[in-house]
This record gives sequence, C-alpha cells and structure tokens, in this order.
Amino acid sequence: MKPEKTKEIVRSRYAKVALEGSSCCGSLNSCRAKSGNEMSKEIGYRESDLNSVPEGANLGLGCGNPVALASLKEGDSVLDLGSGAGFDAFLSAGRAGNSGKVIGVDMTPEMIRKAKENALKGGFQNVEFRLGEIEDLPLSDGEVDVIISNCVINLSPDKKQVFKEAFRVLKPGGRIMISDLVLLKALPEAVRQSVEAYVGCIAGALPKDEYLTTIRQAGFENVTIVAEDLYPVQLAVNDPVAKAIFSDTSTISDYAEDISESVASIKVSAVKPG
Repeated sequence: MKPEKTKEIVRSRYAKVALEGSSCCGSLNSCRAKSGNEMSKEIGYRESDLNSVPEGANLGLGCGNPVALASLKEGDSVLDLGSGAGFDAFLSAGRAGNSGKVIGVDMTPEMIRKAKENALKGGFQNVEFRLGEIEDLPLSDGEVDVIISNCVINLSPDKKQVFKEAFRVLKPGGRIMISDLVLLKALPEAVRQSVEAYVGCIAGALPKDEYLTTIRQAGFENVTIVAEDLYPVQLAVNDPVAKAIFSDTSTISDYAEDISESVASIKVSAVKPG
C-alpha cells in the first residue's frame, strides 16, 4: 500500500475515534466488558493518572505508559508524538509544571480539536496542540528536552523518517521514551495485508531488532528496552479484525495462537548525544 494511502486510512479511522469516543489500539470496542480506564490500568496507568486528566482525554488508545518511564521533571519541554485527545500530554504537563511546556502533535484535525477542548476544560496553561505529521514535525530544531509516544510510530509508513525528525527537534542530550508494538516473529500474510489490522497497530509493526536499529540509525545512543510484554492481540485491533482473528469460522483463526505470540509491547528509551 502506498504511504499516502496508508496515512489517509489511518487519519480517517482516528477521526472517527475522536468523533465517537471509541478506540482502535487497546480498543474499547473490541473488549466491551472493560472500560477505557480499566484497560489503561492494565498497561501501566495508575488511578491517580486517570483522575488527573479531563473527561474524554483517555480514549484507550495506548499500549503502555511512556510518561511513567520518562523521568520528567519541572521545567522540561516535552513533545508527544501522536497526542490524540491529549491523555499523555496532560499527564506530562503535571510533571513539567508551570515552568515547562508540553506540545502535542497529531495529524488528525478532529483529534486536535478534541485535545484543545480538553485543555480548556482542564485549565491546562502549559500545553499546546499542533496539527502535523510525525514524519514532518511542526517544530524547530532542538526545541524539546523529551519526546514521548504511545502506540503511534508503528502506524507510520516511514518510521526511519519519524526517528530522524525526533532526533532533529530534540536538544542535545535530550531523550525519547516510546511505548510501541513490535513483532517477535513474522505475521501471517493474511493478517499483514489487512487494512484493519494496520489501523489496529499490528500489520504496520516492525520486527523488534529492526525497530531498535532504526532508532540507532537516526543517531540515537543508549537505545534500551526498559520493559517488554506480549500484547494481547484482541486488545490491539478493532472489532472486525478481532472477530476475524478469533472467530472459529475465519481463515485467520487458524493463526490466532501464532499471532498472539508474535506481537510485543515494548518501552524504549534512547538519548541524543550531547
């Protein structure tokens, strides 16, 4: 699939998420018995995190909690790649304090509008949201101290460019903390070619070693996996794919066990040389 076509599919699906309040990665729809907050707790968020953001900021889209691992401090300038409705940006704002700032970038206008509304509701003065693509960030060189991202980079058709841009906008000595999905082994072709699986964060994922190599090739040092867990596939896709993978009548169901052992959620840290 051509990169622009992929972006348009992802943009349109996440616009729908913003408008309807349902999620694609870590899906509320695919796991209706659980709320978004319950699912967020399962991937590392605390009750205090969930209570500190405006209602509607947590869409249950993540696959980890990069904020908890980023060691943010008062005065930090923070960039959230693929900020959605603002959940991680607002959590970061509390840690950066009034002397710091947080910039959220998202390519979906509906998400940006929702995030700005949430910032007003929550009275956040040190957060701003910018419309843009993570492959071409609307930031100047060396603008931020820390970059976080939560289950977004795997959706990009040009991950090398994403990490090059991250390197560009970081200050020397700046760092990244990324939660993302990677592959431990190859997916069955039927799943890899599924548009729904791509939007659901599975088919676009890179093999783990290739993902780490891509970060190093962008110039980062001290690339470290901080945490790694198998990620339940049924939480990573929206309804059509979950049904396709786990339905007894589906061809893809033949690969369900293999798929469940193929996808991992990792938390990766790295540093831009000072």
